Amino acid sequence: MNYRHSFHAGNIADVFKHIVLTLVLRALRQKETPFCVIDTHAGGGLYALKAPGEFEQGIALIWPERGKWPAFTDYFAVVEKLNQRGGLKHYPGSPFVIAEFLRPQDRAVLMELNEQECRYLKNNMAEMQGVAVLCVDAWKALKGFVPPKENRGLVLIDPPYEAADDFDNVLAVLRYGAKHWRNGIYMAWYPFKSRKIVSRLHEGVRGLGMGAQAVEFMTLPDDVENRLNGSCLVIVNAPWKLMDTLKDLLPPLAERLAGASGRPEVRFIDLQ
Repeated sequence: MNYRHSFHAGNIADVFKHIVLTLVLRALRQKETPFCVIDTHAGGGLYALKAPGEFEQGIALIWPERGKWPAFTDYFAVVEKLNQRGGLKHYPGSPFVIAEFLRPQDRAVLMELNEQECRYLKNNMAEMQGVAVLCVDAWKALKGFVPPKENRGLVLIDPPYEAADDFDNVLAVLRYGAKHWRNGIYMAWYPFKSRKIVSRLHEGVRGLGMGAQAVEFMTLPDDVENRLNGSCLVIVNAPWKLMDTLKDLLPPLAERLAGASGRPEVRFIDLQ
């Protein structure tokens, strides 16, 4: 396996996103029928944690006390699989999290545009069963995979938001899903840096007429522009009881991760 260093790996956004991801994947496994998970921006899959790094304000805060968070057992189990020699040296990206939940009848399609990242991803996923790695632009390629033949599963949309049109592309994927795979689950991560941009995304999702909700995991006040004030998800067709579970579990997690200088708040917004 190839563990690349990433300053952002294991940060607050990753912890929030991957905890919710494990809960969704666990829900998909409740039925024997096969499912497919499509990851639009998969990255390299596995990361080395080295100080200084944002993981020190993320996974490193709750890792030593993981016994106090029994609801996150699945999440911690995936992280622990990469750290069996003790300590906290490695962190899984979403592809590794997804692969850990696949059964023989399930599969995953992992997309990554960056050529170097995709090479790392192929290497890291080489021994994973039921996993296909595609070095493609997901914004262009996704239509060929939605709906999947299983007609059951999840599309994880997690672009880097470095391009000016990433928010528009996220909405375009959800709009396509509303027409072609209305019963699919969609998880779209987005950063809270601008109220105006987030409000525009929310309005676009409301216009789709799907069962959508936003979860905004805020650790800083949202009144400062162009700063990562929160890590957020739009979830379409959330599994049964997921939102109730998140309402119980996320507020204490936000309190723990916000730190003394933060202002933790978890907001649930109906976008139907």
